[in-house]
Amino acid sequence: MISIAPSILAADFSKLGELVHQVDLGGANRIHVDVMDGHFVPNLSMGPVVVKGLRPITKLPLEVHLMVDNPSRFVDSFLQAGADTLIVHFEVVSDPLPLIQEIRGRGRKVGLAINPGTSVDVLKDYITDIDLALCMTVWPGFGGQSFLPESPERIQKLRELIEKLNPRCELEVDGGVDLQTAPVCVRHGADVLVAGTAIFGSPKGPKLATEQLGRIRAEELE
Repeated sequence: MISIAPSILAADFSKLGELVHQVDLGGANRIHVDVMDGHFVPNLSMGPVVVKGLRPITKLPLEVHLMVDNPSRFVDSFLQAGADTLIVHFEVVSDPLPLIQEIRGRGRKVGLAINPGTSVDVLKDYITDIDLALCMTVWPGFGGQSFLPESPERIQKLRELIEKLNPRCELEVDGGVDLQTAPVCVRHGADVLVAGTAIFGSPKGPKLATEQLGRIRAEELE
């Protein structure tokens, strides 16, 4: 079973509650919240207030992707707002372990993300301690980008590491995921697909777009 994580970065915020309801009806497994500080990535986005607003209107898990220079500054505010999972970037923490332990010690899940230019091997020492490994398949900062051609090889290598070290760790893929690239991601080992534009920008509507992505199964792919 492949999990679908609609990214609300691509959603119309004037209709956010209804759009989240639609992807829930379409079978979404969680909601992906992209947080950008204008430093780690050249863009600004939402803060804890969005998570706080979403928490009462959906039972879906809320995962917060912290694309920020100093993630430790934001841990408390997002956990208090109702985040179920926090994902931090390997590139901005000299030693991820204390932050991982802090988040897990508060009863929440934690993930480590890596940019396209970062070797998958850097996660070797941390896979046993995390719930989720996020492989970026575009450079983070903006939605609607094209899936990078080197991504399948990176996904497969990460899958091999996870199987060897911690099979319970989820492999999430984020960036350029749509009906064409999703099967490639699954074929190479992805468990969770983050999709923004493909869901909230779909002319068929977010419910049907979520359903279509959710029908992808590894056993259905040649």
